[in-house]
Amino acid sequence: MANSHSPFHPIIYVRGYAMTPGEIDQTSADPFCGFNLGSTVYRAVAEKTRQPRKFVFESPVIRLASEFDYQDVYEDGYDILDPEWAANPDNRLGSRSIIIYRYYDEASRLLGIGSTPSLEVFASKLGELILKVRELVCANPKNAITKTDFRCYLVAHSMGGLVCRGLLQNPKLDPGGAAKLVDKVFTYATPHNGIDLLGINPPSWLSLSDISNFNRQRLATFLDLEAAYKLTERVDWLPEARFPSKRFFCMVGTNRMDYEAGLGLSRTFAGHGSDGLVRIDNATLGGVDARNKPTAPCAKAFTYRAHSGYFGIVNSEEAYQNLTRFLFGDVRVDIWAEVDAISLPKELRKAASQGQSVNALYQFEVLAAPRGKLWYLSRRTAEEDSVACLAHQHWLKAPQENGKLYLGSLFLADRARVNSRRKGLAYTLTFNVRVPDYEVERKLWVNQHFEGSYLFRNSLMLEITPPGADSDWQVSYAWQNQGVHSADRKLDGNLQKDGSLEIEVPFDSASEPGISGRLRFLVARWNHQD
Repeated sequence: MANSHSPFHPIIYVRGYAMTPGEIDQTSADPFCGFNLGSTVYRAVAEKTRQPRKFVFESPVIRLASEFDYQDVYEDGYDILDPEWAANPDNRLGSRSIIIYRYYDEASRLLGIGSTPSLEVFASKLGELILKVRELVCANPKNAITKTDFRCYLVAHSMGGLVCRGLLQNPKLDPGGAAKLVDKVFTYATPHNGIDLLGINPPSWLSLSDISNFNRQRLATFLDLEAAYKLTERVDWLPEARFPSKRFFCMVGTNRMDYEAGLGLSRTFAGHGSDGLVRIDNATLGGVDARNKPTAPCAKAFTYRAHSGYFGIVNSEEAYQNLTRFLFGDVRVDIWAEVDAISLPKELRKAASQGQSVNALYQFEVLAAPRGKLWYLSRRTAEEDSVACLAHQHWLKAPQENGKLYLGSLFLADRARVNSRRKGLAYTLTFNVRVPDYEVERKLWVNQHFEGSYLFRNSLMLEITPPGADSDWQVSYAWQNQGVHSADRKLDGNLQKDGSLEIEVPFDSASEPGISGRLRFLVARWNHQD
């Protein structure tokens, strides 16, 4: 029997790294380990000198409770792992429960022994917690869920995402088979490829404050990538045989300036292109098959938020919307830019024809906003170091293969429609390609260069209506520069065997220098089979 509560499964929250004994104690003293934090400030532009805008976000816990009827599991001062909690026969878990994995309690001087266990212990005990949650949910007759049909979600911040991956990817850490009960995983600002400070990955012997947890060689062993897949240089791989990449979401922060940890030293050491601690290019995952061949990138979205704090990624509207749409949404849209042609300035074409080496780095900006909202589901701009990039010489070597750029995934929800009279789910996708800094023989070419200008710049309005009992996919679009304010041009796509729809929208700068290609969207029902 299928789980009738789907897609509303129990959520297990796994918090991030705490460095000092004081931070560990503070974590243990917090019932929700940070998942209860909200904020009233929102930085709309990438300038710290500009005054923030007031925007009230109550916290993920409160919003999940108020919008989706989720409940915490604390009762009479205890949680589900305390014998006193289990002793009460009336304590049973509902399907919509939020469980906090309090793995730092043992390391706390307040509740534990003051000694921090290893990542392996954290991952193994996460599996034990999942099995405990299954026991309590399935014992509740109101749920009518069998142990076979039980599923849960893992939601993790920072190092918590590595703890989740340890359980999912390393069979030695999961003797009870808890990994197969995990339906989806959502990570905030997780260093999936470790941490680099001043461009250096912490050495494996640096055990102070467990910094070695972020060493790639250490992670390769912990994640079973070294023994099973011979992967050690990068560890941001998710074996499809262990967990499907399409069920994993990476939320990436891009605001390093508002991360205040270590009196600001962390953001200095992490450098540009980070959230103040985790570098952007270390915060995502890709699927890999048994032959070590990349399969598909995990879903990802970007937001101008710091690693933590009141400008942090966990307590943000943008991350929360991605979280709930990924867990409970109706439509998934994966987006690629495919570059067909690039034209250089006339002088540079002449230089290239004479055998000189000409290169450039093209930066692709993407901003996606649902209709009627004041925030972005994903925000990638040059000023925030979060753009997708394509080097000219790299593209020339294999245009068809290297010209394909994965831009991210959007999840749309019918419940979030602003206009109930319109069946479609709509959003605006701003797509820009910056004019690059051209180089000739590795020397900067500045003739006719105008800083901040664009090869292509436009916004696409896309409206998607999922298929019904007697209708097929309906997709319409309009470019903003065409003088229309709603999507009114119908798109015919290629229907895939799995029922998803592949559609393409061409773009062309129609200028010199210029760029042309197409935006490719793979649109699929989400949670439909559930």
